[in-house]
Amino acid sequence: MSQQSIVTTRRDILKLAGGAAALTALGAGSGHTAAPMLGVHRPSIYRFKLGAFEVTNILEGFVHRPPHPTFAGNLPKARIEELAKANGVPGDKYEQVYVNTIVNTGKELVLFDTGNVRGRGATTGKLLEHMATAGYKPEQIDIVVVTHGHPDHIGGLLDSGKPTFANARYIFGEAEFDFWRKGENVRDARKANREMFVKLAVPLGDKATFVKTEGEVTGGIRAIPTFGHSPGHMAYHVESNGQRLLIWGDVANHYIFAVQQPDWYGSFDDNPDAAVATRKRVFDMVATDRIPVIGYHMAFPALGFLERSGTSYRWAQATYQFNL
Repeated sequence: MSQQSIVTTRRDILKLAGGAAALTALGAGSGHTAAPMLGVHRPSIYRFKLGAFEVTNILEGFVHRPPHPTFAGNLPKARIEELAKANGVPGDKYEQVYVNTIVNTGKELVLFDTGNVRGRGATTGKLLEHMATAGYKPEQIDIVVVTHGHPDHIGGLLDSGKPTFANARYIFGEAEFDFWRKGENVRDARKANREMFVKLAVPLGDKATFVKTEGEVTGGIRAIPTFGHSPGHMAYHVESNGQRLLIWGDVANHYIFAVQQPDWYGSFDDNPDAAVATRKRVFDMVATDRIPVIGYHMAFPALGFLERSGTSYRWAQATYQFNL
């Protein structure tokens, strides 16, 4: 191409750009009203197949928080900022999401955790609202599985003083239920949490089944002990027609900070050393066996895989493989 052609091409582009600007200006003065800004819009429901099962993830809500000292509280703030920058996210704020899961086995409808108290905040406590959009009614839930007793997992157990899921039976880890019920050795930061558990969860004990270690919830769903984040935290393995899935609750609470740095302490972990050991064990298992994971606080739709990255791991969000 000649130099003249290059110059002409560039001039033509500039002319076109100027013409577009002129048209825009003309439109602005012709009585045309510009479309309003509508704000951020997040998807709140994702449904997929797992063998013969149907799995629905529901974004119950979200909040924005500073990542430090929530993560890496035992380390300088700069460490969080460096990791955030390396992954293209802000170092001063992160989005904490809450994702509930409903598994339809074809025989029973199983809900994992109940989210925050309805009306707790402007952007949380939306489980019942989004369940309705997804096509489910509270009375249809047959089993409520509580991974652990922290407020964002038990807040929806009661509604206006009555069981939200009136026809359900409940599954608790025995060690978890006993810890909160007895109230011994509860750290100061969890005193209000303990009172909440006594109010919301303990009254449901008569309708509950307690799993000690690995116990079956219903056909195709069994418990796996994952103590540390809370004293009796449980994850749940789901399998149908040879397809597997791990619902890990709060084994990790962020797809970057907790996954890429499993050794970092989290302020929300009741036993930080045990939580670190559990993360390493579970990460190794799901990465080795290529088991897909649903994480309660992973970026929505909260479904993905763990891939080894050097001596650590990276979260790989699921794409279309579960839609086929």
